[in-house]
Amino acid sequence: MSKIVILGNGIAGITAARHIRKHTNDSITVISGESDHFFSRTALMYIYMGHMKYEHTKPYEDWFWAKNKIDLLKAWIKTIDFDSKKLITSTSEEITYDRLILATGSQSNKFGWPGENLRGVQGLYNLQDLDMMETTTQHVKRAVIVGGGLIGVEMAEMLHSRGIHVTYLIRESRFWGNVLPEKEGALIDRHLKEHHIDLRKETELEEIIDDGKGSVKGIKTKSGEVIDCQFVGLTVGVRPNIDFLKDTSLEIDKGILVDEHLATNIPDVYAIGDCAQLKSAPSHRRPIEAVWYVGRMMGETVAKTITGTPTKYQPGIWFNSAKFFDIEYQTYGSVPARLDENHESFYWEAADGKKCIHIVYEKADQKVTGINTFGIRMRHEVWDKWLNDGKTLSYVVEHLPKANFDPEFFKRFEPEIQQQYNEEYGDSIIISKPTFFQRIFN
Repeated sequence: MSKIVILGNGIAGITAARHIRKHTNDSITVISGESDHFFSRTALMYIYMGHMKYEHTKPYEDWFWAKNKIDLLKAWIKTIDFDSKKLITSTSEEITYDRLILATGSQSNKFGWPGENLRGVQGLYNLQDLDMMETTTQHVKRAVIVGGGLIGVEMAEMLHSRGIHVTYLIRESRFWGNVLPEKEGALIDRHLKEHHIDLRKETELEEIIDDGKGSVKGIKTKSGEVIDCQFVGLTVGVRPNIDFLKDTSLEIDKGILVDEHLATNIPDVYAIGDCAQLKSAPSHRRPIEAVWYVGRMMGETVAKTITGTPTKYQPGIWFNSAKFFDIEYQTYGSVPARLDENHESFYWEAADGKKCIHIVYEKADQKVTGINTFGIRMRHEVWDKWLNDGKTLSYVVEHLPKANFDPEFFKRFEPEIQQQYNEEYGDSIIISKPTFFQRIFN
């Protein structure tokens, strides 16, 4: 019987374990120093905000693992001896393996700011970060967040929920300026301000100020402004958690380098999830993608290979989703922050300024290449098919009701969107008619 060891119990590692068990009776051991059991990392914010308890974030009952003969070991791994096929824990325990899957996840970025290691300064990625945040914000009145991405806006909502005044520093001219186009960025800027977040655009951190006792008492910006605070959230992205592997024979770059089968340069060793870097990424995808569903797909893929069906990782159309306070966001395909000369876009925004869609298409043939949607939920399978099939702008606008995932009683905006399209493009696509229930309740 082969011994399979998986390092990391996040979505990538656990998906691999579950799918391997479906196809083999080999020994499976999952190792993690973070938690005893797999939990939903995206739910950390809701624990802090009081909407959930930790036990509510575990998708599987604790008995699930023993029933499925998946051994769990809580331990931190200090190093790996790939020649001897051994993992060495922080307490010098040795764990052998026949095949190894590295699913070590990410860690928060730091950039050497003075004071970044003071008490009250942290990122938010793992369960230990949440525990630290719970402790250090007990009596905090003012906080500063640095970094205009998804983790930053989640932390802003968390702190705001406890009545903590939040100043949010972003170096771009709008929120998430390297990802969102100008109009979507402006929409979120307004929304953050409506929730009383003190958004400071084009503002960069210079240093974090010590109170003389090892804790933070404020920050200084590059313009010289001093902002008093007792907590600083560093949310300037994440990077693969691979520092403990740098002096080994494993081939690494920014992440652990893997081929199309997610195999590393060492026989019987694979890498998946946030820590994996594709040597040859598809043209429409990035080499490293720290996204929940990417980890799940990689886990399923490597499980097939390990259990005798070599399978190439094929990520398909890019997709992501998030929530900015109470505005839901989805993106499919490619919607760059700035369009190139070969693309144009169609943008619609609701009168309340809290909902919009932004469709990008090729100039030459109007083939749609991506969509951002805020406040209107879309069906993944529909947009995935449309983008794969190369549907045109006129087609997707006319058939938008098929993609809408909102419940029956939600207000529908397709007629308004279609009317604007007809006016802007001189077209005459059929405008959708509301259903009986929509006429009654909207």
